Amino acid sequence: MKKRWLGLILVLSTSLFGCENVEENSASEKISVVTSFYPMYEFTKQVAGDRADVSLMLDNGEDAHHFEPSAKDVAHINNADVFVYSSDQMEYWVNSLLNSMENNSLIIARTGDVLESEHEHEHEHETTSEGNKNIKIEGVSDHYHTGDIIFLSAELEEDSTYEHWHWYTRNSEDEEWISVPNQEGSTFVYEATETSFEVRAVLFDDSHKEFAQSQPAEIVINNHGQMHEHTEEEHNDQQGIHEADEQSNLVSETAVKIIGLADHYHTGDVVTLEAELQEESHYEHWEWYTRTSEDEEWEAVSGQETHHFEYKTTGESFDVKAVLLDENHHTFVESESVSVIIDNHESHDPHIWLDPVLAQEQVKIIRDALIEADPEGKETYEKNTETFMKELQNLHEDYQSTLEDAENRVFVVQHQAFGYIAERYHLKQIAIGGLSTEVEPSASRMAEIGNLVKEYNVPVIYYQQGANSAIAETVAGETGTETAVLYDLEVLSKEFQKENLGYIAAMRENLKSLQLSIK
Repeated sequence: MKKRWLGLILVLSTSLFGCENVEENSASEKISVVTSFYPMYEFTKQVAGDRADVSLMLDNGEDAHHFEPSAKDVAHINNADVFVYSSDQMEYWVNSLLNSMENNSLIIARTGDVLESEHEHEHEHETTSEGNKNIKIEGVSDHYHTGDIIFLSAELEEDSTYEHWHWYTRNSEDEEWISVPNQEGSTFVYEATETSFEVRAVLFDDSHKEFAQSQPAEIVINNHGQMHEHTEEEHNDQQGIHEADEQSNLVSETAVKIIGLADHYHTGDVVTLEAELQEESHYEHWEWYTRTSEDEEWEAVSGQETHHFEYKTTGESFDVKAVLLDENHHTFVESESVSVIIDNHESHDPHIWLDPVLAQEQVKIIRDALIEADPEGKETYEKNTETFMKELQNLHEDYQSTLEDAENRVFVVQHQAFGYIAERYHLKQIAIGGLSTEVEPSASRMAEIGNLVKEYNVPVIYYQQGANSAIAETVAGETGTETAVLYDLEVLSKEFQKENLGYIAAMRENLKSLQLSIK
């Protein structure tokens, strides 16, 4: 009898232990997915359901343009199965991040590929005979040193009116080609890295279809064993500059804060900034300085002698800082420099996810990546995708039916982020470039906005994401308009988070807001 009980206990113990193993294995079967910023996170969560651990890199309302991945972020992606992002134009930092990856099995879902033609997507890693003979890369040297500036040009061997170029790099033939941001023309200007790589040029037609591409050109990096010496020299130079700066500052740089900076601007936008002194002072003579790179000298901007800075952008990014002078015209305090990023999005808007139709295509790319990483979950991913795409299609149809018969189809925005909505539903977006919700514009700038309001009979000026600020109300009062919010969804507002609402709800709020102008 004792033996029978002992046998039963052993069987039960084995069964229970086996159940625990099954549960542990089941939990460990979840794939790990890292997403770049909010819309990529939401779309991925909708597709993955409970079958994947989905994390968000920019989870504290950080700016997707200026974000710099930490060592922790790199380690996280190195341990992930899938990485989901939108585009090289939106997330500039992805290119260098992926180059530092040691995870050879990482599956990358770049959802911005929905904008590229089917031909380009299918033949991304191939070279066509037409492309090989049509484009030639000129200017390649026999070798470069780390830090050298590489100047190349793509020469088209036949006449063409097309001007839309992309440049791509890869470290070896086994790797993916990665688009290089801010290389919009037939010339390629690039700082040499520490390792050799290949580069190629692709020319697109007006429909963003591939017209021709070059053969890969090899960029050889050879530092002749002098890398350490070069780095040490740079270090000494920077240390000397740092020490000189410390001696020249009478007050900490943190005593001045520059407010009003946007994440990026377009050529022709007006940058409106303000130097906010953090401690009392009777000095009032300010100077503002700009430079286009760290290698250049700071140059004073004429006509900017108060704490208020207003500057019309050119096509080049730059740094700016504010300096407060004492009665002897000596520096009393200066701010840390801030970067004014000029990004014309290669003549197109990177906010793809704001178009419910393109959003459906982005979701499909995410679905395919998850199936590749987890084939056993195919049925789940396809079912979840179908459910979410129905919601997106309903959203699209609501936009379509609500806006299609409107007579006034113009809307005015603070920042040019809603081009895809305008294009999809045949609207006209007008941007008051560079208008800040933190810094009150000058009288001349206010007059310029007032003329725009009169010209287009504008009832509403839209501000991106968040409640109207006092400055927004000032602009509205001066121009006789109202203000309203349009959500660009780069981050999810705290209000939506509190209500446990997401992309669909925010997009429906955008539709309500647009009806204030589109009537």
